[in-house]
Amino acid sequence: MRQLTVISGKGGTGKTTLTSSFAALAENATIADCDVDAANMHLLLQPEIIKTYDFTALPTAVIHPEQCTGCGICVDHCRFGAIKEGFEIDPYICEGCGVCEYVCPVDAVTMEYNKCGEAYESKTRFGPLVHAKLGIGEEAGGKLVTLVREIAEEVAQKNNCDTIIIDGPPGTGCSVIAALTGVDIALVVTEPTVAGIHDLKRVIEVAEHFDIPSLVCINKSDINDSKRREIETFCTQKGIRIAGEIPYDTTPTEAMVKGKTIVEYTDNSFAKCVIEVWEKVKEEMGS
Repeated sequence: MRQLTVISGKGGTGKTTLTSSFAALAENATIADCDVDAANMHLLLQPEIIKTYDFTALPTAVIHPEQCTGCGICVDHCRFGAIKEGFEIDPYICEGCGVCEYVCPVDAVTMEYNKCGEAYESKTRFGPLVHAKLGIGEEAGGKLVTLVREIAEEVAQKNNCDTIIIDGPPGTGCSVIAALTGVDIALVVTEPTVAGIHDLKRVIEVAEHFDIPSLVCINKSDINDSKRREIETFCTQKGIRIAGEIPYDTTPTEAMVKGKTIVEYTDNSFAKCVIEVWEKVKEEMGS
């Protein structure tokens, strides 16, 4: 079973637009939306949820009033100011460090796990989809990405899928690392802008650190010729293959309004560029 992660570094480069089209083009794949902070693959694939998984990650402190003597030692030691008037814990400020539990002389504080998100196993018109939603203000997105990938692997095995297509989160943090670890190849979607090139270089460094081979797709390739050439030069110097250059077009917006992927919506030149990228990705994966 082969695994592909589509990442970008910079947000808004067209990562999910491409990934959703790959889902439509793949013949036997499980799709995993690992952008758990702002998942949007479901908007295009319109999944039917068949199973929900509760997600708990980091514990937060709970002060039990029947045991608390109001000595204030916990307040003095809390570096985050999470203990409010009346010795109540603000769960959005508490970092779960546990120092209040440690210093409480009467054991009135306990660390308790709370639900902070959900993962979903769904079916779509293109096959299985595993996706998730991290609660507002919650942390540990990387752990939720790991859960999504674990479920996706189980679902892929259950359905005899030969490929897992992962829509990764933007950036270079824990969630990206969790989405990249152990995959066969990463497709980095970039754009010819200052921010696009800066973040392309950063995310390529992450992939190289974990020995993940990369391909690059230049989206909106015709908006700045000099920056496009800069990306091409960078990829040549790094020995990274460019899977395709896709010009700016209104087709993605038109398709999204209709709730369709690009390759479902049209067979125009833009869609053909997307198909060419997919073919090169398949070739690189050896399928």
